[in-house]
Amino acid sequence: MKIKSILATASAIVALASGSAMATPSTQIWIPSTDAKDFKNFHIDIDNYARFSSQTDALTNMYNIGLSAGVLPLDNLKLEVGVDFLKQDVKAADDHPFYFNAKLATPEDAFGIKGMPAFAVGAYNLGTVSATQQNIVYGLVAKTLPVVGRISLGGYNGSEQTLGKKTNNGLLASWDRSMPEISDKLWLAVDYMSGRNYNGEISIGGSWAFSKQISLIVGAVFFNPFQSTLYGGKPTLTTQIDISLP
Repeated sequence: MKIKSILATASAIVALASGSAMATPSTQIWIPSTDAKDFKNFHIDIDNYARFSSQTDALTNMYNIGLSAGVLPLDNLKLEVGVDFLKQDVKAADDHPFYFNAKLATPEDAFGIKGMPAFAVGAYNLGTVSATQQNIVYGLVAKTLPVVGRISLGGYNGSEQTLGKKTNNGLLASWDRSMPEISDKLWLAVDYMSGRNYNGEISIGGSWAFSKQISLIVGAVFFNPFQSTLYGGKPTLTTQIDISLP
């Protein structure tokens, strides 16, 4: 986001153009999860991020339609790839609205090793031009604990040109849990992404499964918590429709 004088300003504009774009692999509310699609499982995401504020510094709303699929025919090692069509009312980004993502993951207790946590490595926000290439690479480890739920921890590193030198990396963390005490259809989550860039946030939300194929996530994303500068803009209300095929 900075190089020197004029380039510093130009790069800042590029980062603003990229905004808080998320080309989504399997996620919690905002950050990736260690989940990955099974072989030949296709998934459609219809995501909306609407700002709570209409002020200029709120930044823009975001609308995303994504398609992802499992492409590895193994039980203990899964590979998920995806493409997203993202619009966010910023011309530099909307002229090139396609983004790509990929994730390699192992489930908990993989390879018959009881107690083994889940692992995932992947990349997302892989744009097609410099204005959209956040190119975030991440790693995660997750473990489901009795009663508590699943805890995930990891980190990420993205493009210095787009996210800023020394502000292009950070921590990923989340808690999520199915809520059978209330309903087998209900799931809750909180996630956190550190970093003084456009993706730093804390989210809270939940989903309701209408069927095995269709669920709806509703949540709120608060960008750059505990920081005076809201690089990602004002908070958003997010709705995410997830459709699995078949």
